[in-house]
Amino acid sequence: MVGRTERGSAVDAPSRPVAASGQVLNVPNALSALRLVGVPVFLWAILSRHDAVALLTLMVSGVSDYLDGKIARRFGLVSRLGELLDPLADRLYIATTLLGLAWREIIPWWLVGALVGREVLLAAVLWWIRRYGQVGLPVHFVGKAATFNLLYAFPLLLLGQGTSGFARWAEPIGWAFAWWGTVLYWVAGVMYIVQARQVAVAHRAVPAR
Repeated sequence: MVGRTERGSAVDAPSRPVAASGQVLNVPNALSALRLVGVPVFLWAILSRHDAVALLTLMVSGVSDYLDGKIARRFGLVSRLGELLDPLADRLYIATTLLGLAWREIIPWWLVGALVGREVLLAAVLWWIRRYGQVGLPVHFVGKAATFNLLYAFPLLLLGQGTSGFARWAEPIGWAFAWWGTVLYWVAGVMYIVQARQVAVAHRAVPAR
């Protein structure tokens, strides 16, 4: 998964953010929609202990997440719908994985609380900036890096429940990704607050007509 600003890369084109269009039917949006369809499949698989299906669903989600951004940037298919679908799919996968792993006692509930708490904070920020006519905030590199770490952590932690030699090293590596992802998730949350404040300041600076 790669960092995107308005579904363009904050690293690849820092000085020229890609303008989002009103386009709906394109390949990146179809891939994002496919990821959303996979959320209930993943939730069923992890709760019913069909771990192979759960892992395959996560892998397909990760690949499609990479491809939708790559295609959108390469062919100029960045859209406002894509900007909404992409982070929505990320958050739903993180939420369902957290609940599934916590329910199976693979991760502690305090980790669920830490990550859900950040989502509650972000929801409050987004609600606040709606008063200024802003629907969402551009996805930046730190937020995507946090998601990258978390979406790698969860399958590794799931694999770590086995008894093979592979499982013995998968679990500590999974926890390393989980710790980095959690820290970056909160750093990204602070950055979103800064972005929201900039939106508010810019709006107040515009003279009333």
